[in-house]
Amino acid sequence: MSQSRHHRSTRSKSQHAAFPRTPEAHQRADGGNGNAIPQNLFTDLLREVVSRPGIISEAYRAFHAYSLGNQILAASQLMERDLPIAPIASFNTWKGKGRMVQKGQKAIRLFMPVTLRRQDRDEATGIEQEIQFQSFMLRPNWFSLDQTEGEIFTHEVKSPEWDSDLAMAAFGINEIPFEILDGNCQGYASQNKIAINPLAVLPHKTRFHEMAHVILGHTAETSMQDDERTPRNLREVEAESVAFILCSLLALPGQEEARGYVQAWLGDEAIAEKNARRIFTAADKLLKAGQPVSSVEQA
Repeated sequence: MSQSRHHRSTRSKSQHAAFPRTPEAHQRADGGNGNAIPQNLFTDLLREVVSRPGIISEAYRAFHAYSLGNQILAASQLMERDLPIAPIASFNTWKGKGRMVQKGQKAIRLFMPVTLRRQDRDEATGIEQEIQFQSFMLRPNWFSLDQTEGEIFTHEVKSPEWDSDLAMAAFGINEIPFEILDGNCQGYASQNKIAINPLAVLPHKTRFHEMAHVILGHTAETSMQDDERTPRNLREVEAESVAFILCSLLALPGQEEARGYVQAWLGDEAIAEKNARRIFTAADKLLKAGQPVSSVEQA
């Protein structure tokens, strides 16, 4: 069974170096062309998470009913306007709570599902028919508490809960005994199995990393093994970025180590938008899979 090894590094670099700016002009989520999704949006959001310690946990506490990507998107727009990270809701929702949006306030944009239609021609019959499909678009429908006035509003603050057994069961992942005779190896993944070195420095971070390999589909092709001699590859950046996000959300140690590992692979390169999107999606799935049913809300 082939194994690809992963190099871990904790050499010091600035926090911004992990996700350097893309060559294209930076376009913010609350500007640009209507509801179009800005180029490099998820890359920029990932940079916000890495370069602003604490933003992801603060965003979760304020926006826990929303997806992880929308949480960071909302926090980023509020901070850009010098507004505190605070609860958000639509105009009508605030009205129902006895609060009115202040005159002149600009809504923030978040992703929401929309149903679209297109004409599709059947090649065999030549008949055209309308096809419905679902996509996501940015919509300017939300305002923060500080953009409203009226009755006193008390927000329920939540901190994330997470259980590794629940998460592994949800994805059909099995943890097996660690059997590699290499002291540098922290853990490995193969197919739907992961193994964590009993002497791993940060076993929780290693577990996030190995589970991410499975969730991201990396182990469908080859086994992943983490040690100091690993060649650099994009799979490692994706998996370790997911581990970084989970450590940040759950306020666990390992954030600096994860940042250093990602920096070691990327250098001065920029992570691609599609990979940043995959990272947020996997992290969101992993977080929700490990949460008790009572703590998971529908956004």
